[in-house]
Amino acid sequence: MRTPRAAPAPLRLVRGALRALTALAALTGLVSCAGGPSLEHRGAITAAPGDSRELAIGSAGFTESELLAQMYAALLRQAGYRTHVLTVGNRELYEPALEAGQIDVVPEYAATFADWLNAKEHGAQAAPVASPDLDATMTALRRLATPRGLTVLPPGRAVDQNAFAVRAAYAAEHRLRTLSDLGRAKLPVRLAAGDECVQRPFCAPGLRKTYGINITAVDPKGVGTTPAKQAVQNGQDQMVLTTSTDATLDQFGLVVLADDRKLQNADYVVPVVNRSRAGSARPTAALNRLNRVLTTEDLARLNEQVDSWRRLAADVAHNYLVSKGLLSKS
Repeated sequence: MRTPRAAPAPLRLVRGALRALTALAALTGLVSCAGGPSLEHRGAITAAPGDSRELAIGSAGFTESELLAQMYAALLRQAGYRTHVLTVGNRELYEPALEAGQIDVVPEYAATFADWLNAKEHGAQAAPVASPDLDATMTALRRLATPRGLTVLPPGRAVDQNAFAVRAAYAAEHRLRTLSDLGRAKLPVRLAAGDECVQRPFCAPGLRKTYGINITAVDPKGVGTTPAKQAVQNGQDQMVLTTSTDATLDQFGLVVLADDRKLQNADYVVPVVNRSRAGSARPTAALNRLNRVLTTEDLARLNEQVDSWRRLAADVAHNYLVSKGLLSKS
């Protein structure tokens, strides 16, 4: 499962003060909503896909989600829609709002969202439905999303999943390019990560089972934090848990070891829309233009511009779309 990001930001509206008051009131009423559309609205699931003229784009309150939401909003505006971006700090809030049509489009992650919906439907102890197989994960995700009035659009090229990095000098010394190489080397490895890594199957247990890596301890410094990277940089730890869109690794002299046996699930970026409001062909076509272009490396560089260079997410998103010929400069 994709590791959670930083602490959620408070609810705020990036555009449209008047619309914000209406949306905020609606979202407040939806906090306790745990199920899919009510019985009187279930017809929206089988009705023709909607094409509302004004669309609310949801963001989950961390840099990458904000960037994706801003790009979605810009592309949909170019396609003729009035758009505004709502930042809602966590999935427990924005997913019910998406079902109810208070939010129309959100950027999501295939594996994480599939398992989240599965747990919502079948309970926290339900067996995971996501896997490293993208097709199987998408099939499971759509099976869970459709009865809730949600349409999951095709995944893009970008993927944001757990990644493990070591010092470049350490990798060169021991001839390491993959996690399998590290397992074969039989080196003792102290891992800088979140404290939950001790039990999560895609972290320390998975590294031991899938790769035979000798994880001697988990140093609880967080996921991809500066202290965690510094601990590997200075040799206190040998490896750090980060994400595949982390663009700061070279600043610490770190390199990612390839997940060559596919321990991590298929957490590809996918747009998810409310079918009754944004399920028609035109929004899909607009958002698919980004899917065909945006790569994991691109997303890492965009994150860096916001997090390290302190640029506004809206400006970074606009400039990227222009550079790829997806948006006019004006």
